[in-house]
Formats: sequence, structure tokens, C-alpha cells
Amino acid sequence: METLVGDWEELVGAALLGTERRQGSPEALLDAAAVQTVRRRAGLRPAEAGPRPEPAPRDPRPVPPEAARRRLAQLLAGRSAAAGGGGRRGSAPDLTELLPQWLAAAGRHGYRAPAALVPALLEAARARTDLRPQALALAGARGLWLARLNPDWRFALRGGPGGAMPELTDAAGMERLWQEGLFAERVALLGAVRAQEPAGATRLLATTWATERAEDRLMFLDSLRAGLSEGDEPFLEAALGDRSRNVRATAAELLSALPGSALAGRMAERALACVGPEGVVPPAECDAGMLRDGVVKRPPAGRGERAWWLGQLVEAAPLSRWRERFGGLGPAEILARPTAEGWAEELHAAWCRAAVRQRDPEWSKALLGSAAAPPAAGPGTASTAERAKLLSVLPEGERAAWVAEFVRAHGLSEAFQLLGVCGVPWEGVLGRAVVDALDAAREAGSYPWSFSGVMGLAERCLDPAVALALAGADPDTDAGADAGAGAGAYWAEAFQRLAATLRLRATMLAELAPPT
Repeated sequence: METLVGDWEELVGAALLGTERRQGSPEALLDAAAVQTVRRRAGLRPAEAGPRPEPAPRDPRPVPPEAARRRLAQLLAGRSAAAGGGGRRGSAPDLTELLPQWLAAAGRHGYRAPAALVPALLEAARARTDLRPQALALAGARGLWLARLNPDWRFALRGGPGGAMPELTDAAGMERLWQEGLFAERVALLGAVRAQEPAGATRLLATTWATERAEDRLMFLDSLRAGLSEGDEPFLEAALGDRSRNVRATAAELLSALPGSALAGRMAERALACVGPEGVVPPAECDAGMLRDGVVKRPPAGRGERAWWLGQLVEAAPLSRWRERFGGLGPAEILARPTAEGWAEELHAAWCRAAVRQRDPEWSKALLGSAAAPPAAGPGTASTAERAKLLSVLPEGERAAWVAEFVRAHGLSEAFQLLGVCGVPWEGVLGRAVVDALDAAREAGSYPWSFSGVMGLAERCLDPAVALALAGADPDTDAGADAGAGAGAYWAEAFQRLAATLRLRATMLAELAPPT
């Protein structure tokens, strides 16, 4: 038999160049490659065994009850199966959407993950970043122990609970991580310090601030939003002189969220000089002081300069100053006053931004107005996105009541973003309003696919007790004369899936309840 001899590199060269340019045939080349493969494998020396890792730390938290453990295994298996799926959803619950809710409920009960399911839990967290905080908390010390042994799971060590983070009493360890750690580790460290001692975060930042990259300074500064207080003012005031425009703007935004800050006082003086009972006179120029306090000089395309500057001044001024400026009037009364022609929209939009930034519920409620009124007639804004931001400022009960009234008055088509800021589960008046609106849309013969987003949100957020109300609805009810058989079948399927999902969620919560 004709053969080709030579080392592995020669065989690779022959394969790349072609056997017609070398002596031999394709069959001979394959035979030689087979022989060399056996030689290479036979001559491989096994590496020395590494040291055995230390056992995983003990996790004192209890494991969930047995039924809940089986449910977690089912949800994790369903996640893997769904990864390659697609097409029509059918009437079965979506297990991938139930997994985050199981993790959240288990975390509230203080459970740890069953040891056998920790690898699958880490895989789920690797695939979905939204699962990571709750999944890593559940996996605990054992999950971090495994993550150190598998490069695919190293993400768990980047600021995960108890990961590479030193104890906050370990000054040397904290200094080393702050000076030498990856950016994500440093952000996690800053957040941990911020949670324990807010002033300690700015002291830590000050040690390296001058040498940080501009994009890192911006991210570090943004992390100060959590726990923002008057104690941060000196650091933020100094950041107004930063060489990066984005850093200066963020520092100014944070300072304006502190009504007692010097910057807020300066902006109030400017804004109140421009707006009052007598009318609106926008600033004539953007001077150096305004620039230092974060006012952006160049407006976007289509915006006038003076209107652009005025909006920035008003949104940064403390809302509490307007009552005195308007002779003791409250927010709703100020908004109801006639405004100089052409300035109402600009002023109200700026007050909306100020209410969100300063987390002022009184102004937010006044700017939202009546939920039953047409959105275009609202005192603050007709933008659904801006309304959602204003709603986020209100107490949870008021938020749910306002959105329920909006749904009853206008249906669900415009309510998706508003529902997204409501606390879960949707219960009481809000849950009932959503179910009634879905049922009304089905009865009216509306296009069902336009409600698929709300349906998905309802599966995740409705109170499971609402399933009892759904059980009384006939899924085969005629969807309307103009809907057609396809729409009716969709509605029937969607309602069946919603009811099944809610029942499964109720079962999950019962399984997670600690034994009495």
C-alpha cells in the first residue's frame, strides 16, 4: 500500500497543497494521518493531578420544600428546552417567565439552592443577565465555589454576593481591589461601600478620581444616585469643574436633585427670574455660570436657544420654590393658570422632568391630572413614557388606582408602559380593570395580536387569585363579527394560557411556603 511518511506538520502541508503536488494519493494521506493521530495520542503524557480544592463553604440557609425543589428543576429544564424553541406559544405556561418569579419568592423566604441544581442555576444566570442577582443570591457560597472552578461561570465572581469582594472592614483588601480590580469589581465595591456608609463611597472615589478615565468617572458618578444625600454635595460641586462635559452634566443633574444644594439655589434664582405670575421671559444668553452649572448651550435641531436654556433652568430649580413665586398657589393651581402664549408646553415639560428628578409626589400627581381625561388634555404631558416616569414617583396604591382608571377609560392599547411601573402582583382594582379590559377587547373583536405584549405582562404580574375570575370566562365566546375564526382561536388560546399560568404561579407560591 502506498503511504506518505512524515511528521504532523508535513501531513497538514500536503493536505493544504494537494496530494497531486506531493508523491502519494489522497487515500495514502488519510492513512498516514490516521497513523500519526494514534502516535500523538499514545505519546501524550497525562498531566500531574492538581491539588484537590477545598470543600465548599457551608450555607446555613434552608433548602426549599421538596415540591418546590422539583418545581425549580422543572423550570430550569424548561429554560433549556425553550432556548431552541420558537413559533406559536400555544396555551401552555411559559416556564422561562416563571423562573424569575420562583427565584424572587425563594429569596424572600431566605432559601438556598438545592446543591444538585446549582450548576443548572449558574447556566441559567450565564444565559440571562436579568436572572443573575437573584440566581447568584440563591446559589450562595456554593455557587461561587463552583464558579471558581469553571471559566464559563466566572461572571459570578464579578461583584456577586460574597464573591471576590473583601470584607468592608478589611482596609487593605478594599484598597487592593480598588486599585487593581476589574472595572465591574470596582463598581461592585463602590456600591457595597455606598450601601453601608454613603460618605465612604465619595471618599473612596476621591483617592483615584484625578487618574480615572472619563468614561469610568461618568459610571462611578452615576452610581452615586443610590443613597444620594447632602453629604455628597462637596464632591459633586467639585465635579462641576471636570474636564469631561458628560461628567459635568451628570454632577449638575445629581446636585439639582438635592433641593438644598448650592447649585439648586443658583438655578432657582435664574428660573424664578424668568417665570412668574407676570409672564415668561427666557434667558437672553447662556453665561459662564450657567455653563458651569450644567446648562448645555447648543440646543437640539429644531429647538430655539432661549427655550432650550429656559427648560434646563426650570427642571433644575427646586419645585418647592414655585409656591412662593406664585403667591402661595399649589402645583395643580399653578398648572391651571394661563401661561404666556407658546410657553406652556415648554414649562410643563420642564416641571415633569423636575418632579421625576426630585421624586416629588404632589407635583407628579398634579402633572398627571385625571386618568379619565384624554391624554392630550393632561396638564403635564401626553407622552406615555413621561407619564410612566411621573407614576413611578407616586405611592404604590395611588399608582395602581390611577392606572386602573386609565385602563377603564382608554383601554389597554396605550397602557403598556403605565402597567410596567405598577407594583406586582396586580391585585384589587388594577387586576380587575386589566382582566375586564382584555375581556372587552375580545368581545369587541379587536385584533388580538396587538394585545400580545399586555397578555405577556399579565401572565407575569396579575395576582394569581384573578385566575378564579378568568375561570368563569368562556374561552370559546364569539370574538366578534369582524374578528374571524383565527382571532377567536387566538383569544381562546391566550386566555387559556393566562389562566393556566396564574394557577401555576399560585401553586408555586404555595409550594415555597415554609412548612408549619
